[in-house]
Amino acid sequence: MWLLALALVADTVHTFSLALSPAESVDVTVTGTGEPVVLVPGLFGSAFGYRTLIPLLTDAGYRAIVVEPLGIGGSARPEHADYSLTAQADRIAAALDRLGVRHAVVVAHSLGASMAFRLAYRRPDLVAGIVSLDGGPAEGAATRAFRRAMKLAPWIKLFGGVKLVRKKIRGQLIRASGDSSWVSERVVDGYTAGAAHDLDATLKAFVAMAERREPERLRPHLAEVRCPVRLLLGTAAHEGGVSAEEVAILAAALPVFAVDSVPGAGHFIYEEQPAAVVAAVRRLRAS
Repeated sequence: MWLLALALVADTVHTFSLALSPAESVDVTVTGTGEPVVLVPGLFGSAFGYRTLIPLLTDAGYRAIVVEPLGIGGSARPEHADYSLTAQADRIAAALDRLGVRHAVVVAHSLGASMAFRLAYRRPDLVAGIVSLDGGPAEGAATRAFRRAMKLAPWIKLFGGVKLVRKKIRGQLIRASGDSSWVSERVVDGYTAGAAHDLDATLKAFVAMAERREPERLRPHLAEVRCPVRLLLGTAAHEGGVSAEEVAILAAALPVFAVDSVPGAGHFIYEEQPAAVVAAVRRLRAS
């Protein structure tokens, strides 16, 4: 609790590393006052990605708390850690316990949504609701394509290193967007900062994510997610995102579920139309 009190001394952005064990620490960003909204980035995200959304949340009277999962953003990248989505959910829970946060709306992007669903049924006292930003019920931290790419990880550093990673991420941001005008050189720098800081550790962590199997499946537990869930889907054609099959699974299993369409947006709804995210948080709180 004292960590959260320290972070709220002034209405400014406070970022700090929170040690959860001797080898594991996660980066946390806190700003604002009011009801807590916890932001969880996806696999290639970070607190930087929420730089436009956070001021809108604080202006709306919420306290914004970003928790970057292990191996993501500025958080630690221990090679031999458990990078399963279940373990990541438990780390988010531990961070919120340390911060004294309860009954938060969790806004989670892409793979982060699967962590949020696990958090909700494992620690229902922490989650008042979930806003999923184009994130479905993933059963693993990596797709088949991601696992295939990680087999080439030793060559990434040898043939191009950070420059190659930067190029790939820039292309991914553009292809996944409905309106890619937000993808500037500064933005690409922000999205690659974590990997660029220690590319070797990043690649090893991603390999560990690709190889890790979940200790338990999510789908049999979706009915235990008692809080309301709102899924935001961009209507523009884009790479990645939730399939129609995954939407059907969520609709059939979750007790309280709604889908909001965001016209013109792609996968990065929080970048393209952050006001739609704030509106979803408000609707969820009102419910």
